[in-house]
Amino acid sequence: MSVSDLFEGDIVEAGAQVRIEPIQQRSTARLSGLLDAAAVVVDEVGFDRITTAMVAERAGASIGTVYRYYPDRVAVLHALRERAIQRYRLRVAREIKLADPKTAWETIDCAITAFVEMYRTEPGFRIMHFADRERLPISSASPADGIEVGFLAGQLAIALSERFGLPYGPDLLFRLEVMVEMAAAVLSRGFQSNVLGDERYIAEARRVIAVYLAGYYGEELEQDGAAVPVLESAE
Repeated sequence: MSVSDLFEGDIVEAGAQVRIEPIQQRSTARLSGLLDAAAVVVDEVGFDRITTAMVAERAGASIGTVYRYYPDRVAVLHALRERAIQRYRLRVAREIKLADPKTAWETIDCAITAFVEMYRTEPGFRIMHFADRERLPISSASPADGIEVGFLAGQLAIALSERFGLPYGPDLLFRLEVMVEMAAAVLSRGFQSNVLGDERYIAEARRVIAVYLAGYYGEELEQDGAAVPVLESAE
């Protein structure tokens, strides 16, 4: 299995929070339209203020149509977040296929690049940071909120171990989870006031991650003569 295959996995576009399963193509298109509308509303007002009425209005649908698929606004947000995670996984796989990374660091950088590009091109991508702890408890294997840390860290750990020789185990998984959280926090801050992303934050995210991981896996990250970049902060 290639590195990109690890991230593609079994992608199913339908949201897990759907109240009933769409059967006909028209119903599937309507469901997609509702999530598209929700994504736009999230960008406009944030996920704290979104309502099902806003989603219905943006989608040009009745409120009853929204409730046909989702029991409440939280279910809409969870479904939108699930779709964003799936699309992010596909983007990571695409970046890896295009870049054909030759080092562990280049593989990690593909995940960073995918995150940045998703923020730039995917409406509502900030939903990645929405999590309802009462309805979606975080397991002990994935202790942090936000991005699907357990999955991303797990797939990266497998790829970095099998292809580049990093020692697979709890330590690697934990450090990659920390890496994901740091990257998400810094990169998200860079998109708060700039829809294209503040390049200072993007560069700093790469630098912070490189320094953090190099402290544990310096030699393993720097294969084939390619050093881990320690970038200067943009002025």
